[in-house]
Amino acid sequence: MTSYESLPPETRVWIYQSNRPLTEEEVKLVKPNVQSFATKWISHSRDLRAYADVYHNQFIVLMVDESQAGASGCSIDSSVHYLQSLQRELGIDLFDRMNFAWKANNAVRTANRDEFARLYQTGEVTDDTLVFDNLVNTKAAFEAKWVKPLKESWHTRMV
Repeated sequence: MTSYESLPPETRVWIYQSNRPLTEEEVKLVKPNVQSFATKWISHSRDLRAYADVYHNQFIVLMVDESQAGASGCSIDSSVHYLQSLQRELGIDLFDRMNFAWKANNAVRTANRDEFARLYQTGEVTDDTLVFDNLVNTKAAFEAKWVKPLKESWHTRMV
């Protein structure tokens, strides 16, 4: 697997958020599994310079340096099929984009769109609450903008 540090800023990123935190045992299973997938990930018979990891026991992050070989539709489909099998195995949902995540007391919390809006109305979530923007699509954006205040995120349209 390609090291995170060796990936350039324009590396493509996909973030899959679990609807619940993974247990330590699940992380011990998932982390080497996704890293193995990244090592074997190919596009049109070419190895991809790929990286994968689990963040905050809640997010599976895949990255591909497309400067040598781009992630094709088929290779992206293979990652989706892989993650679908992983979610079936673990009983989680990795594809619900209306399940929001934020930081509260140094922990990651999640809620569906309606609950998140209700928490905003009650003041439990505020404009300064740090939210996870899983739509960032490059390594540079991942590092600078993945976690940001609600007031700077697309999430504000949902509250």
